[in-house]
Amino acid sequence: MLPKGKVYLVGAGPGDPGLLTVRGKGLIEHCDAIVYDALVSPEILALIPERTEKIYAGKRSGRHSLSQPEIIALLIALAGRHGAIVRLKGGDPFIFGRGGEEVIALRNEGIAVEVVPGITAGIAAPAYAGIPLTHRDYSASVAFVTGHEAQETYRPQIQWQSLAQGAQTLVIYMGVLQIENIVDHLCGAGRSLDTPVALIRWGTTPQQEVLIGTLGSIVRQVQESGFTPPAVIVVGEVVNLATPPASGDSSRLQMPELAG
Repeated sequence: MLPKGKVYLVGAGPGDPGLLTVRGKGLIEHCDAIVYDALVSPEILALIPERTEKIYAGKRSGRHSLSQPEIIALLIALAGRHGAIVRLKGGDPFIFGRGGEEVIALRNEGIAVEVVPGITAGIAAPAYAGIPLTHRDYSASVAFVTGHEAQETYRPQIQWQSLAQGAQTLVIYMGVLQIENIVDHLCGAGRSLDTPVALIRWGTTPQQEVLIGTLGSIVRQVQESGFTPPAVIVVGEVVNLATPPASGDSSRLQMPELAG
């Protein structure tokens, strides 16, 4: 049997190439093969050497180039013929990135795995919009939750009642297409219709947009503006601290161009 290589699960960060870790950059520049996701920025992909075997495994709103079992099978096969394989994921591999599933499957095959954390969009995008997730005067607790679960077939695991009452700030990933259900859950669990909400699209990139509203208005604002994924949702009083808009439009903020 051929000696098996090592797989590195690398977080590419939220979009701004300046937020890629030094460790991640070094692995991208020196690996033998790389399997990358849809949300990895072009600037980071440009770091991949010509000699490296490159495979796209992106998933976007139901359009999957490879299924999760196919991605795992691919990584196992690559580990049989290469020494260093990078599995490059947007954000952080262990924050709603299915990195845990890939680590378990690879280790079950006897393949060495190293996880290189990345900056997750749920922290970075609000920061670039001027929204602190915690603040001594507004929020002493924050919870990260997926908004995509409503589309799955398994029994729901999100305890909206506990979240609505237990965390002052909520950061919801993959929730734009489920925004109406999320609002219904939170309001049904006791959150006020006046609770501030921010949707941050393409966070940390020059295309970043922020839609500001409340639980009572945000569904209408999303529909009227045509606001689409990828975006994170922030719910809580800290949204009131968002960077003021440059123009007179108080509901949609367009961030200035960011340094590459």
